[in-house]
Amino acid sequence: FALGGGGAALLLLVSFCAKLCGPSRVIGPVLEWTAQGHAGRIRTAQVAVASEQTLAMRFGIQGIPTMIVFSGGEPDLRITGAMGKPQLEDKLASYL
Repeated sequence: FALGGGGAALLLLVSFCAKLCGPSRVIGPVLEWTAQGHAGRIRTAQVAVASEQTLAMRFGIQGIPTMIVFSGGEPDLRITGAMGKPQLEDKLASYL
């Protein structure tokens, strides 16, 4: 993943999800809150695995939701399953 204009310090958190998946719907607002709370340091994106199967296969997505943290443009951390904002922020603490 390339981040235009963000620089190497910007963290990218990509969620691989599905529209009809309950846990995927739960994680959407959590990602939004996390991005708002760390504006300028983290950017989030959601990838619908049904329409982006090639991308999901490229990153070895086997369960949804799966989030991948990209640091310096490279995948650095994989998180599988839905969670609340406090749990997600605990996992991201070393990056922020």
